[in-house]
Order: sequence, then C-alpha cells, then structure tokens
Amino acid sequence: MHWFAALFAFFLLASLAVRSWLNQRQIAAVSARRNNPPAAFAQYIDLSAHRKAADYTVANAHINRWDMLLDALIALALTLGGGIAAIDRWWRLTELSSVWLGGAVVLSTMLLVAAAGLPLSLWRTFGVEARFGFNRTTPGLYAVDLLKNLLISVALGGPLILVVLYLMERAGALWWLYAWFVWVGFSVLMIWAWPTLIAPLFNKFTPLTDAELRRRSETLLARCGFESKGVFVMDGSRRSVHGNAYFTGVGRSKRIVFFDTLLERLQAPEVEAVLAHELGHFKLNHIRIRLAVSMLAGLFALALLGVLAQWEGFYQAFHISRPAPHTALLLFMFVLPAFTYFLTPLGAWWSRKHEFEADEFAAQHADARQLADALVKLYRDNASTLTPDRLHSAFYDSHPPALVRIARLQQLASARS
Repeated sequence: MHWFAALFAFFLLASLAVRSWLNQRQIAAVSARRNNPPAAFAQYIDLSAHRKAADYTVANAHINRWDMLLDALIALALTLGGGIAAIDRWWRLTELSSVWLGGAVVLSTMLLVAAAGLPLSLWRTFGVEARFGFNRTTPGLYAVDLLKNLLISVALGGPLILVVLYLMERAGALWWLYAWFVWVGFSVLMIWAWPTLIAPLFNKFTPLTDAELRRRSETLLARCGFESKGVFVMDGSRRSVHGNAYFTGVGRSKRIVFFDTLLERLQAPEVEAVLAHELGHFKLNHIRIRLAVSMLAGLFALALLGVLAQWEGFYQAFHISRPAPHTALLLFMFVLPAFTYFLTPLGAWWSRKHEFEADEFAAQHADARQLADALVKLYRDNASTLTPDRLHSAFYDSHPPALVRIARLQQLASARS
C-alpha cells in the first residue's frame, strides 16, 4: 500500500473511532439522566418533556451510528476501493471532451453519494421525526423538495464545476488562485440570491404582520442601526414543528427570518429578545468574520489541491491510472475530511463564543430574562437535551449547553437590574 493511502486510512479509521466513541458517550450520558431533569429547569420542563428530549436525542444518536459508518464506507469505496477510478473509466468510454468528461464524472459521483444517503434521510424524516411528533413533511412534498434540490444543485453547481475543471486544465500553475476568485464570486452571489431567489422556491416568506411585534421589531432595528429588507415569517410548519430564527443575506438583501412555529410559542417580548440576539451576530461582525475565514480556508484548500494535483503519488495511492483534474478534485473532496475532522472542536468553540457574544448584545438591547425564557421554551418544544455529554458537547455543539447559557443570561439580567 502506498504510504499516503496508509496515512489516509489511519486518519479515516481514527476519525470514525472518535466519532463512534463520542456518540456512545452521548447516548450513555443522556440515558443515565433521563429521569433526572436539572433542578434549574424543574419549573419549566416537566419530567415527561425531559424524557422525550432524552429519547429523541438517543434516537438521533442511533441514526448517527449508521450515518458515520456510511460516510466512512463511501470514502473507502471511492478512494482505496477504486470507485472514482471505475467511474472515470466508465465515462471515458463516451469519448467526451476532457472538461465535459470531468463534469460528468464529478456530478455522477455526487449523485451516487446522495442516493446512498437517501435511506437514512427517509428514516430520519419519516421515522424518528414522525415518531416524536415533529414531522409534517408528506412523501409528496419530500419528493418535490428532493427534485428541486437536485435541479438547483445541477443548475448552479454544474457550471461551477465545469469552470473549475477548465481552469485546472488550461490556466497554468496558478489555476487554484483563479479558481478561488471564481468560488468567492459564486459564494457571494449565492449569499445574495438565497433569501430572495432560492429559499422562496421551498418556503413562503411573508412580512411580519403582528402589529405589536412589528412595532417592537422596528424600534429594535432602528435602535441597533440595522437596515434590511425587513423581518419575515417563514412557513416552517409546512415541514416540521421545530421552531427557529436566522439572519440571512448581504447588502440590501439581508433579512431576519422567524419560523411561524417559533412565533406561535413565544410572546412578543421573547421574540424581541431573540431578534436582538440575531442582530448581535450582524452588529458584532460574526457573519463577515466567518465568511472571511471560510474564504481564506478555501484559498488554502485550493492551493493544497494545486500541489496534490501535480503529485503522481496522489493518484497512485488511490488506483488512478490516468491522472486528470476531475479525479484530483474528487479524491481531494473525499480524502480531506479525514484529516480536517479533528479541527471540529475548534470550530465548535468559536461558534459558541459568538453565541455568548450575541447573547451579551441582546442583553444590552433587550431583556436577557426574556431571551432566557424564549430559549427554555425552544429547548422544551424542540426536545433539545438539557444533559448532553460534556466531551460530545465540547467537540460538536455550535451553541453553549442549555444550563451554561441560561445561567449566563440570568447573570446578565441580574447585572442590569
């Protein structure tokens, strides 16, 4: 076995072992405290709701077992197993020109991977989500969403792949830099287009109509110096009863979006506090910073691909007899995650830091107690576990643990009272 193939196999199996270990820790920790809700939440979340959250978390963890195993098997089959090489050989029988050949190989590979993950997606949606009363997606709507996602992916991702492959083949040694500029432009375009052109293909977005809530929202937006297309309500209840809120878009297209399921559960002061938190991410430049870091990471990744694409051993390690830009791109896509997996805790820590900062911003411009109350309702209604495993949470969670976050909000509220 080629030394690079052995190194990849080691990191892939090591990441699978760590993922499995953390997943089992989560199951054990949540199950052990299934009948013991934290005292701090006793008056808000009763035993039945706490047990539901525990059972829901464990059920998802069981799916994760299969999900992580499937990911590893797919990576092994396509790389060490010669899957990419086989798909490439099959498409070469068509005698397509190099760029179109590469596009066909890349897109067909991604379609096969998506098809392999479909059974788990169905199980999660119509099994776990339905069993715990969260799913509202019908089989017909699921099929329509799947088709829309496929068409959008091909319509938008296909040209991008073809441009990158063209640059890899004909733009010389600095192709990766030109490809990075293309990718940056494409990413900014998608951020702009998503809220106004793409998201409406899946959901209905209507301006906030509740008079009291609109007044509070407009006052808060003005107080924070935030200009946008407005605050919108999304028909999230069409697919799920989970509630959420998010900030999206750039420039004049930016907007705040509330799920209708969230507005059904929260009072106006609580929604105002949630809105203040979302505004905090924007005013504290979290979104711009994350975008900049993502772009720099993309530049580094493309530069690394530029080096690997010129290394003959990169192809030999994975049974590629006829090196080509598209095989280099595919190998990179399936090999890199095995090495970057162990950076996951760093990203999770950074995200939690931003959540704390956004909470502090919300406490300055709204009522921290109202935000705490809103979060408790969301924890309860979304069946979010209050007792995660400490290491699992530190490794993966983009938001602080419930106990830590609520305690901090209560401290902020007390400091301002």
